[in-house]
Amino acid sequence: MKLLMVLMLVALPLHCYAGSGCQLVDDVVEKTLDPEVSVPEFQQYVQEFTDSDDAKNAVGEFKQCFLNQSNETLQNFDLMMQTIYNSIWCKPF
Repeated sequence: MKLLMVLMLVALPLHCYAGSGCQLVDDVVEKTLDPEVSVPEFQQYVQEFTDSDDAKNAVGEFKQCFLNQSNETLQNFDLMMQTIYNSIWCKPF
């Protein structure tokens, strides 16, 4: 499960780097961290990127991992993402 999270978090910035714009990454991260967004809502939001039932199930498990976290953990994760985005290594992109 941890490998799945790492792969998804790596894939989204690469998609951004490919030229689609980083607003998509920001929106997905925001919906991932929002405890008000349910698993089916999240799956529907990212359905454009899931091409199989296995991918849809993986996205559901990914979101459920975040729903199981405390608000403090979600805030810390958001802070980590903002720190990464604002780092000197990401500024050129």
